[in-house]
Amino acid sequence: MSFAQFETNYEESKVPEFNLPDPLTNFAGEKITTSADWVKKRRPELFEFFENKVYGKVPNDLDSMSFKLLEENTNALNGKARRKQVEVTLVKNKKSISFTILIYLPKDISAAPIFMGYNFFGNHSITTDSNVIISDAWSMNSEAMSINEHRFTEASRGLRAHRWAIDKIIAGGFGLATIYYGEIDPDKHDFTDGIHSLFYTDAQENPETHEWGSIAAWAFGLSRAMDYFEQDEHINAKKVVVFGHSRLGKASLWAGASDERFAGVISNNSGCGGAALSKRKFGETLNVINTSFPHWFCKNFKKYNNNEEALPVDQHELLALIAPRPLYVASAQDDQWADPKGEFLSAYHASKVYALYEKKGISSTQMPPVNSPIHKTVSYHIRTGKHDVTDYDWEQYVIWASSFLN
Repeated sequence: MSFAQFETNYEESKVPEFNLPDPLTNFAGEKITTSADWVKKRRPELFEFFENKVYGKVPNDLDSMSFKLLEENTNALNGKARRKQVEVTLVKNKKSISFTILIYLPKDISAAPIFMGYNFFGNHSITTDSNVIISDAWSMNSEAMSINEHRFTEASRGLRAHRWAIDKIIAGGFGLATIYYGEIDPDKHDFTDGIHSLFYTDAQENPETHEWGSIAAWAFGLSRAMDYFEQDEHINAKKVVVFGHSRLGKASLWAGASDERFAGVISNNSGCGGAALSKRKFGETLNVINTSFPHWFCKNFKKYNNNEEALPVDQHELLALIAPRPLYVASAQDDQWADPKGEFLSAYHASKVYALYEKKGISSTQMPPVNSPIHKTVSYHIRTGKHDVTDYDWEQYVIWASSFLN
């Protein structure tokens, strides 16, 4: 089904009036006035709602997990970095899947802070480095990425390098870790492959209505990467910033909300089901996303298709679950599908929870000018250009992360 089949609003005058739930008023109507009450009374009920009604609950624990160093080079990127490629194997019910983490670390830092996030087209697509292993996992076909028959080849090596600014990241004193998201769960409406199938009971073929969709599965994979980071002497696991673009920005936000080990969270153009307010019904809507990508969220979330007003939460409360850890929401001027204003307002309304911790966030409902970032504990920028990740974005992320990690 094409997006053109949906009627989409891009006019502010047509945004409906709506009541935005207050993150500091719990479902019983009680006001939350302290960080202690937030942790005890409000955060748990919000998390439970998002877990059971939006992203879906992980059904159980793994039976085991193991790590294998596939390759290491201390003279990568023309001598500027250490490269590691680590295979992580997850086991449940005598079944297993494996995924590979590609890691670049600055050579002059003994235990480096890192950015980590998924890529769309294989680890080899983010760099021209010929030593990066090509995944044999399923991929969506892409003429632009030279992918046919759902398999990666050498032809796509480096074709997404422009999105990853590895040299800027290393020069800024950070490492970078990335994973091909399809190794955790292939991005298609098929729950017979990927990590979901490991957890099925006898004769089960799909997650239950409250159980995890693909976004929660991808978030789960990010946490398993964190398990590895905690035992790697070259990585400072207390200084890991989880990053994601587009649908993977949705996953980074849910990972940050689900796993408080992440020191900071970046949402880059994450849109509907990510940082943007659902109740605005601007650009991509719940009906569009749940119809076009029915595997991303749990089945319970579909009851809010064309029914956003019935939602007792909105995405600013997802962002609030990350408090008091630093959060960066970024938009692009030409990416109206992702609703930049809705992303900004979500960051603004989440900031009142950060204020409970005496952390500074977005203080005005007036969006900043294009290319004029707000760098605080809750940060935001809207840049020129389209739905993408650019050098400008990474320049801001490195500056922002340096302020609280270095």
